[in-house]
Amino acid sequence: MSDRRRLAVHVACAMLTLCWACVGGPAARAQGAPAPDLPNNDGADKVLRVCADPNNMPLSNEKGEGYENKIAAAMAKDFGYKLEYTYFPQRMGFVRHTLREKLPNTEQFRCDLVIGVPHGYDMTATTRPWLHSTYAMVFQKRPEFANINTPTDLLKLPPDQLKKLKLGIFSQTPAVDWLLSNNLIDQAVSYRAQSGDPNAFPGEMIQRDLVQGNVDVVFVWGPIAGYFAKQASDRVKLVPFPPQPGIRFDYEISMGVRNGEKAWHDKIDQWIATHQSNIDKILTSYDVPLLPLASAPVATDSPK
Repeated sequence: MSDRRRLAVHVACAMLTLCWACVGGPAARAQGAPAPDLPNNDGADKVLRVCADPNNMPLSNEKGEGYENKIAAAMAKDFGYKLEYTYFPQRMGFVRHTLREKLPNTEQFRCDLVIGVPHGYDMTATTRPWLHSTYAMVFQKRPEFANINTPTDLLKLPPDQLKKLKLGIFSQTPAVDWLLSNNLIDQAVSYRAQSGDPNAFPGEMIQRDLVQGNVDVVFVWGPIAGYFAKQASDRVKLVPFPPQPGIRFDYEISMGVRNGEKAWHDKIDQWIATHQSNIDKILTSYDVPLLPLASAPVATDSPK
């Protein structure tokens, strides 16, 4: 599985999350192909229609409390548009039932913009990145963990301590490869990247299982880790994975629009370019671990 597809699986759960089963086999690739004769979204009716998950904090929820909600609200205000949402859980069929689905007996799509998708995501056209973050470890503040300031420090624990740890991971994420490479996979407590429960959300592994002691260390996408670590106050500590050769932990997140709608893509892209500092302020308020964005991050209008 490629880096982009692996992140997309997680973003579908967590967003990416992104992260973000909207990817995978032939059906997903066909869905991501450019659609013929798509009408351009030119904003003629002055409505910003956003596709979002109704229960995926800190990214979005139906109350508008997520950082993606705040970014969408800022964009709508700058455009002078009314903001409307189509909510659907970010799992299998998300793009098909939102960005690419038309209202019955009309040519109007349900929504026109996904605020967060992996940069280069092959089921949408992607804008320039607006977020660059990384996976992180989160663990309770216990005396035996006092000297853990980098992921490598975890491996320096006495072997008898290390082998007793229960390590929470999502399947098909870089943490799996990291545990495998360090002979720790047998200690993994695996969480499903997608759940049939619409009330489930990735932050539960911190909010519930870590705080209650069901796992000792969790490995999760940085924006989720930062938000729920902050909620846990001084009981937990977050340690991000730095960019490194080998296993990739850092990814960039873009906005997603339909293929073929170049004018709409460019309008969104330009807004990001001129409002990145405001976006960063929103992300910082949610304790999102931020890394520098690429210097020339403009995406093409075709899937990659």
